[in-house]
Amino acid sequence: MHLRRSVIVLSLLATVAAPVAAASLDKSVDVALPAADVWARIGPFCAIKDWHPAIGACTEAGSVRTLTTKDGKTTFVERETARDDRATTYSYAIEKSPLPLSKYVSTLKVTAKGKDRSTVQWLATYTPDAGKEMDAATAIGGIYQAGLDNIRNLAR
Repeated sequence: MHLRRSVIVLSLLATVAAPVAAASLDKSVDVALPAADVWARIGPFCAIKDWHPAIGACTEAGSVRTLTTKDGKTTFVERETARDDRATTYSYAIEKSPLPLSKYVSTLKVTAKGKDRSTVQWLATYTPDAGKEMDAATAIGGIYQAGLDNIRNLAR
């Protein structure tokens, strides 16, 4: 009986101590504008304040941007980690946010789809906080969808 109890306790400890797996998200939207036009509007690192409906302000200091939501209650600090304007893409990492996650890295990319159409792809990898996997996925998914919906409307 003592051995069985020890095995059960060790099994429970292993379950509790198991690390949270990294997660990823990949969303995209087609836009009825040439890639160069879309990139001109969304490519600058602080342009997010112009196309994302939740962002009210963006300040930039070197490769770091600080985003403030329109209600002024929430800030995000993000560092640009890579940029290729010829390939119309940039990547960034979150340094500070209220989201239940860590190790967040993301890429925003515009790809030409013929002469007058393009696709905007926004993808991320991150580690959700333990027990907050669904909260993190829902938050990031909502942020991305709201931004991509607004980008699609650039052509209207």
